Amino acid sequence: MRQFYSHLIEIESVTLELDQLELSEEERLHLANLLDSSLHHTVLDAILSELSEDDKKIFLRYVHEDNHEKIWQFLTEKADNIEDKIKKAADNLKNELHKDLKEAK
Repeated sequence: MRQFYSHLIEIESVTLELDQLELSEEERLHLANLLDSSLHHTVLDAILSELSEDDKKIFLRYVHEDNHEKIWQFLTEKADNIEDKIKKAADNLKNELHKDLKEAK
């Protein structure tokens, strides 16, 4: 599923590294799903930490509706430099994942 932040984040480097591990197709799929889930939670956490309680509810409603246009309009009004904060949170996660994958080799 395409997420509202997909245009900001590149995870191909992590998936390529996953492909280099000797894993079954089932294990690879499971790890890819974990990667997507971790990324999604990391991005949501970065965003929610920037919003008031009332704004969090509105934002989550837009996410549930999967309305990308409303999400971005709302975020740009409510949170300064939100795209940069999303990218930074995702990059931090990717760095941790690369480190973990190197250790797993």
